[in-house]
Amino acid sequence: MSDKPFLIIERDGPVVTVRMDRPDTRNALTEPAQMREITDLCHALRSDREAKVVVLTGNGTAFCAGGNVKDMQSRGGIFAGSPYAVRNSYRDGIQRIPLALYELELPVIAAVNGAAIGAGLDLACMCDIRIASDKAVFAESFARLGIVPGDGGAWLLPRVVGMPKASLMALTGDSIDAAQALAWDLVTQVVPAESLLGEAQALARRIAANPSHALRLTKRLLREGQHMRLDSLLELSAAFQALAHHTEDHHEAVNAFLDKRAPVYTGR
Repeated sequence: MSDKPFLIIERDGPVVTVRMDRPDTRNALTEPAQMREITDLCHALRSDREAKVVVLTGNGTAFCAGGNVKDMQSRGGIFAGSPYAVRNSYRDGIQRIPLALYELELPVIAAVNGAAIGAGLDLACMCDIRIASDKAVFAESFARLGIVPGDGGAWLLPRVVGMPKASLMALTGDSIDAAQALAWDLVTQVVPAESLLGEAQALARRIAANPSHALRLTKRLLREGQHMRLDSLLELSAAFQALAHHTEDHHEAVNAFLDKRAPVYTGR
């Protein structure tokens, strides 16, 4: 276990760039401390009114290689102990990440710089938008190691690429390249490796140009719409819209539109 932080966090105004920084293990997710860093960051950002958008990427050649296979072999890390202990390790560790990202109302962009394998692919699917380097590779590879998607991948991946393609990826464990990921709508854009972070941050700035309350409420509606009936979502949308209409930033947006000038938002 390393004392060095797993995440490098940088701020550029309302854009928060987060880099997973274990290039020697291809940013594998095995240590409970790594998982706590991610969930703690989500909880901190939830109440951070200055932040508007998050960009998540990896240092080195991989985005995230998933669980550390060497730890699986040695039954170390989250794979240690009895079946009951392993169950709790998942529930109290990596499974808290999809819940934290799901509850985070800030839009999250995954800048997939390299391999996104197993839990790494699922981590990318937990984000709202995915942009890939032309060197990126994706695999839902759990079955090849004789295990199952333990971090929510069976819920996440079908919602991104559809059930037939998710079934194909999960049951074969086969990898796909960036071009195939684009064709399957797993990612929205493929760019040269050297341009990836710049493109992701440029998109983040385009999103951050909008009022923060509109971004947070819109993301919440998109999330809730995944499991609500239409009539229930319409009720929630009406309530959120009533809140939005009474913000200062909404009035500023309307006035700026009519005055044909750039708006100046205050977050109120």
